[in-house]
Amino acid sequence: MENKAYRGHVLALPYPSQGHINPLLQFSKRLVSKGLKATLATTLFIHNTMQPQSSSSLQFDTISDGYDEGGFAQAESIHAYLNRMETIGSKTLADLIIKNKNTANPIDCIIYDPFLPWALEVAKKFGIFGAAFFTQTCAVNFIYYHVHHGLLKLPITSTPISIPGLPVLELEDMPSFISVPGSYPAYFEMVLNQFSSSDNADAILVNTFYELEPEAVDSMSKVCQLLPIGPTIPSFYLDKCLENDNDYGPNLFVSDSFVCNNWLNTKPEGSVIYLSFGSMASLSNKQMEELAFALKGSKFHFLWVVMASEEAKLPEKFVEEIGNKGLVVQWCSQLEVLSNKAIGCFLTHCGWNSTLEALSLGVPMVGLPQWTDQTTTAKYVQDVWKVGVRAKVCENGIVEREEIEFCIKEVMEGEKGKDFQKNAMKWRELAIKAISEGGSSDKNIDEFVSKFINS
Repeated sequence: MENKAYRGHVLALPYPSQGHINPLLQFSKRLVSKGLKATLATTLFIHNTMQPQSSSSLQFDTISDGYDEGGFAQAESIHAYLNRMETIGSKTLADLIIKNKNTANPIDCIIYDPFLPWALEVAKKFGIFGAAFFTQTCAVNFIYYHVHHGLLKLPITSTPISIPGLPVLELEDMPSFISVPGSYPAYFEMVLNQFSSSDNADAILVNTFYELEPEAVDSMSKVCQLLPIGPTIPSFYLDKCLENDNDYGPNLFVSDSFVCNNWLNTKPEGSVIYLSFGSMASLSNKQMEELAFALKGSKFHFLWVVMASEEAKLPEKFVEEIGNKGLVVQWCSQLEVLSNKAIGCFLTHCGWNSTLEALSLGVPMVGLPQWTDQTTTAKYVQDVWKVGVRAKVCENGIVEREEIEFCIKEVMEGEKGKDFQKNAMKWRELAIKAISEGGSSDKNIDEFVSKFINS
C-alpha cells in the first residue's frame, strides 16, 4: 500500500460527532478518487466506538481529546471539553504528523473542522497546507461571519435582518445562538471562533453546491475565497463514480436497516412519512406526544426514528396501537430510507446533513427545526428552495398536532405538494450535476487539489 504513488497525503480532522464526521469522511473518499491518500483522524473514544477499518479508499488514525474512556459525556462541561481537546488534541495531532514524517507519504495537507481552529496552528507549525471544512450552509456561515466581525450587532433589536446574498430574515429565521444570545454560551463561542483563524487558512471548503446557494456563495466569496464541494453524500446516490460507495461507513449507532427496508417495500409509492430528528435529538415529552397523536390521526403510513434515549417519551402503548400503520425504530440508514420509493415526505429537524440528503434524493420536507442552524435551513426549505413547509410553533414552543397534520397533508397531497415534488427533483438533478465530472463542485475539488499540490 505504501508503495503506491499518491499525489499527496491529506489528513482530515472532523469535530467528534456523527454529523461532522460523515461529511468529512465522504469528502476524503472523493479526494482518494483524485489520486490522493486520505486519512481520517478521529478521537480515540470515537474510533473505539465506531471501529472503522482502513481500506484502499481511506485510512483511519486517532488523536486524543483527553477523554479517551467516555468522550464528550466524560467532560464536566462543554467549555471543559473544548479546552482539554485543544490542549491534548494539539499535542496528539502533532504526534500524528511526526509519526508520518519519514514514511513514503508524509502528511502535506490538513483539512480541519473550523470548530477546531487550533488544528490550523498545528498545520502551520509544521509548514503544512491547512484547509477549513465548513459543515453548515454557506448562508449560516455568512451569518456567523457577520456576527464575528461585528457587522451584525447582538442582541438584534430591529427586524427584518438584511445580509448580502441572503433572503430577508426575521428573528425566528436566525440560528438559535444568534436569536437567543446567551442560550448556549460555549457553543455560541465555538461557532463564532470558526472565523478566528480562517483568514490564515490556505483554502475554505463548504459542504454545499453553488447552484443551491449562488447568492450566498457569491456574497461570501467577496470577503473570503471559498470552494463549495458538496453534496458530500455517498456516490451511489449521486454520480455513481466511486466504487463500493453506498454508505458513509463507520457509524456511532446501530441501524435497523433490514427491518426498515422490508417494511417500506410493502408500502405503496409515496405513501410513507419518514421522521427523524438527528443524532442529537432531545424533544420534550409534550412535543413527542403531539407528534405521536398527529401520526395516529393522519391517514398516512409512517417510519419514525426514536432513539433509545427518547423512547420513554412516547405515549403509553403507542407502538402497540399503531399496528402496521407505522414502524418505530431506534436508528436506520437514512440514505436507504430516503431513496426508497415508498417515502413521500421527510419530517425533519432540518439539520444540514439530513436536509442535504433529502435535497439530493428529491424528497419534500416538513421542517420542525429545534435549535442552532436548523431554523435558518428551515427558512430555505420553505421560501428559497421551495421543497416543503416549516411547521408553525406555538407560544409555548410546541408544534401542536393539528399543525403537524396540516403540514403533512400539505406536502403529501395538497396542491403545493406537486410543486414541492417537482422542485425536490430539480435539486436532485442539480446536485448530481454539481458533483459529476465537470460539475461545479467537481471543478472546485480539482482546484483545491491543484492548489495544495502546487503550494
